[in-house]
Amino acid sequence: MTPPIRRLVLDILKPYEPDILKFTTTIADASGVDGANVVLVETDREVQTVKLTLEGDDLDADAIEDAVESIGGAVHSIDQVVCGERLVEQSGTPQDR
Repeated sequence: MTPPIRRLVLDILKPYEPDILKFTTTIADASGVDGANVVLVETDREVQTVKLTLEGDDLDADAIEDAVESIGGAVHSIDQVVCGERLVEQSGTPQDR
């Protein structure tokens, strides 16, 4: 059995429209999403870069990507995945200094 995905952090390229409010509420409606946080990272002439953090009991990564694409966005990279029965936070190591 595949462990459930509890958290995804995605780097997203999105057009100016929809605005960040509509973008976030649309993604929050995807299968398995219990909470969504979107932070504007950068704006250029044609697109905005946002960091999308999602949490839930069993996130459906394919449904989330489909939701992003349905409103004109694209997943640029997957920056964090947390799987299992509980959320595990990142631990600091000497390499992080």
